[in-house]
Amino acid sequence: MNLEVRQTKDGSTTLFVPELNEHYHSVHGALQESLHVFIKMGLQAALERLTTVRLLEVGFGTGLNALLTLQHVLASGADVYYDTLEKFPLTPEVVAQLQFDKFILNPELLDFFKPLHDAPWEQPVSISPHFTLRKLETDLEAFAPAPESYDLIYFDAFAPEKQPHLWTDAIFQKMYDCLAPGGTLVTYCAKGSFKRSLKAAGFTVEALPGPPGKREMTRGVKSL
Repeated sequence: MNLEVRQTKDGSTTLFVPELNEHYHSVHGALQESLHVFIKMGLQAALERLTTVRLLEVGFGTGLNALLTLQHVLASGADVYYDTLEKFPLTPEVVAQLQFDKFILNPELLDFFKPLHDAPWEQPVSISPHFTLRKLETDLEAFAPAPESYDLIYFDAFAPEKQPHLWTDAIFQKMYDCLAPGGTLVTYCAKGSFKRSLKAAGFTVEALPGPPGKREMTRGVKSL
């Protein structure tokens, strides 16, 4: 897969996939999107009721969501077990071009960027005393999680029109089943067909204010 490093409007970098005509993150601001959608509306909300979060990320990508989750863990002292799926891991050459040091201004956090990417696949790795990472080199269709094994899902797949096979009723039924009661799924997507799939799986659907450049995002909640 050919990848091009692009700068977004908040100064952070993302990747562009010419074959899909798609970016990994919002061109309006990769950093702001991740902080708003996944950290504020996902992780922080989960930590209002939990001290330990079992987290599934669909799409490890550049590692930005994982790095920002770790930042929150370092500040809060919460425990996070972070499983992340990635069918196409980035090469070290591409990772080196991301230049996270240009927009991640916390030197302590930058010390963890390389360990996140260098961590071996298919096994849990303690990145910090409160953050355990397990990277799985697989796609979502093949992934078979145990029932009620997660508290929070970062659903960060490419857009439905780019990868429709990852936005089906069957996929969201799988996501619902692997969440514990009270668990949530958060994503940047706000398409009506996607929301209908969430509702069909059993989720209560919340339309929330979106990140810069996007009016809405979505959070799906599994009832207690």
